[in-house]
Amino acid sequence: MPFSEPFFSRLRAHLLPHARSLGFADIGVTHVDLSHAEAGLLAWLGADMHGTMDYMKRYGVDRARPQTFVAGANVVISVRMDYWPEPPEVAPKVLEQPETAYISRYALGRDYHKVMRTRLQKLADHLTETLGDFAYRAFTDSAPIMEVALAEQAGVGWRGKHTLLLHREHGSTFFLGELVCAFSDEIASKVPSAQIAPTENAELSGSCGSCTACIDICPTQAIIAPYQLDARRCISYLTIEHAGAIPEEFRAAMGNRIYGCDDCQLVCPWNKFAQPAALPDFLPRKNLAAPTQISLFAWTEAEFDTRMQGSAIRRIGHARWLRNIAIALGNALAAPQVQHDSKTAIKAALAERADDPNLLVREHVSWALAQEDTTRRAKV
Repeated sequence: MPFSEPFFSRLRAHLLPHARSLGFADIGVTHVDLSHAEAGLLAWLGADMHGTMDYMKRYGVDRARPQTFVAGANVVISVRMDYWPEPPEVAPKVLEQPETAYISRYALGRDYHKVMRTRLQKLADHLTETLGDFAYRAFTDSAPIMEVALAEQAGVGWRGKHTLLLHREHGSTFFLGELVCAFSDEIASKVPSAQIAPTENAELSGSCGSCTACIDICPTQAIIAPYQLDARRCISYLTIEHAGAIPEEFRAAMGNRIYGCDDCQLVCPWNKFAQPAALPDFLPRKNLAAPTQISLFAWTEAEFDTRMQGSAIRRIGHARWLRNIAIALGNALAAPQVQHDSKTAIKAALAERADDPNLLVREHVSWALAQEDTTRRAKV
């Protein structure tokens, strides 16, 4: 049967205390109908803005149909978990240092897929213990469903112009996850009545208003219009999802960003309310908070696999890791504030991999070594 808002509120109230004990900042409950999002999804895919993420086109409109992945699904529980790992002034300072490697702050600690999935399972176990058995599946950026659309529909926040979810009291620095559930009438009837305290039932909607800070700051102009992201231009996509050579038109704009990009979030006014991570899992690893590019570029494949064990970064593999750092080193060579001795060390590090067995690495190293000469010619 279809469920309505009173049921969603009861289920949220039943789950919220346990969800918070697991480290989730908030939860929302909604239905599975995302038919209103299908036209926009198809238009985005039709314009090939998904780049080389072929799985998105392969699933197509199913991304807006959670019931495709869980037979009989009729309820989605959307969860939010804060991840910001450090004082707010640290990230901008790292971006200002050409020889330092910038890693998107969500990836500095443990792989969020593992953290979220474990806790979503515990939330599902709690539901099963209190209500009985039902079919469900946990998601956290692990299957092609529209997480932001579901979270917005569940009242967890609203979609910002950068396409990320925003929250009045937490900004956008959080992970999303879902339990897609198939509830029978019998299971639903066991959800107890509960009152939600006024502070927990506060108005969570908001607006970006006339602000375009995220659009203006994007280094590659990937946010082509409010609420529209062309992934093919996005540094996060280029450094993480894209497997081939990074188009030269975007390399200089990448600066020292070797894994992901946070610019649209760092500039967002709502993120003055961003909350620090509640779980120690997201605290920065010692070798990732503000590492030099040269030190990371020296890692062998075995060192990369060992040091990145349990990190989301590991999935891009060693070759893409070197590809990204090579670009950052080339940009450091072109940076006027980098001292001569440092540039000599950068060139030596790049030269060590000039004959790398991987063609992708060799091509980006060659480009990087040419950047100092390119800068000199531009000055003449």
